[in-house]
Amino acid sequence: MTKIALVTGGGSGVGQNAAVTLANNGFTVIVTGRRMEALQETAALAESGTIDCMACDVSDEASVDHLFQAIASNHGRLDVVFNNAGNNVPSTNFGALELADWKTVIDVNLNGAFLIANRAYRMMRDQSPQGGRIINNGSISAHVPRPGSAPYTSSKHAITGLTRSISLDGRQHSIACGQIDIGNAASEMTAKMGGGVPQADGTMKPEPTMDVQHVGDAVAHMAGLPLDANVLFMTVMSNTMPFVGRG
Repeated sequence: MTKIALVTGGGSGVGQNAAVTLANNGFTVIVTGRRMEALQETAALAESGTIDCMACDVSDEASVDHLFQAIASNHGRLDVVFNNAGNNVPSTNFGALELADWKTVIDVNLNGAFLIANRAYRMMRDQSPQGGRIINNGSISAHVPRPGSAPYTSSKHAITGLTRSISLDGRQHSIACGQIDIGNAASEMTAKMGGGVPQADGTMKPEPTMDVQHVGDAVAHMAGLPLDANVLFMTVMSNTMPFVGRG
């Protein structure tokens, strides 16, 4: 039986690559994001498999509920979710941060991640055969912050708690939950790193990146595991990026 996978934030970057990689590995993929045109561009990249495009704003409860109603109607079940949609604001020193900026990030990165995971959990719990897998996109920021990144870093630390809680609560329903923490995968979001990004010592330095395909392959590996096995946490990063050293 073909497995059904949902990828949020699938119109670009990591989400796009993961959606295409899952499709090329035999999954039927539902790819979602705010812009249908971008989703259709993702679907056109798949060499095999099926990618079904459905627009959704993950921060809006009614939009998420509509998405899951469509998944149930069109596909009948859901086996894997890559909970990837994310947002950010420009680097801002904490003292200059406004509530609106905080909410811009938290509404998508945390509240949106909750809504997607919560509705996926319910569907996986209630379907037959029962169970499924939720993969949350954490980030290197789930471990350490960049300067001026309080909203984003806070959201990603919270994702780690969400992952642990879903993993624990999901045991009784054969729902596995893991997290992939990504560092400097080459995409539109990391293009500026070649020109320099803020460092802990106050300097601006370029940072190395890695091919985003390594992320797609890692997501496909996690998604392909049987439900009696789980990658609880995985870090995939550019080998020489400034993460494990002192900033």
